[in-house]
Amino acid sequence: MRSKQLTFEDEFRVAFNVRDVQAAEMTLAAGDSTGGPDNTHRGADQWLFVVDGCGEALIGSEAAGRERVPLERGALLVIERGEAHEIRNTGDAPLKTLNFYYPPAFDNSGEPVGPGKSD
Repeated sequence: MRSKQLTFEDEFRVAFNVRDVQAAEMTLAAGDSTGGPDNTHRGADQWLFVVDGCGEALIGSEAAGRERVPLERGALLVIERGEAHEIRNTGDAPLKTLNFYYPPAFDNSGEPVGPGKSD
């Protein structure tokens, strides 16, 4: 059993890994974004759950056309391995998300690792 109190105070923080799944919390300040048209996790699926705030996800490449997905409290988004993506906070308050990666995509300091590492 593992347990951790999430604070959503850091921009990105790995909570822990259990076998082949990783949990992480992410907080984006108003107007901030992460990722971009070249951001992918080549070997990891990312499940993103919006805990608080609002924003949008831009999924796909610019050449193929990026799909806009609205993000608000309670939204669940699955970004499949290899899909380009960017997460934007479009609101006035922090956008807080809980993310699960299969397999793990980051080390404990938030640097990309392993099969989940970007291309």
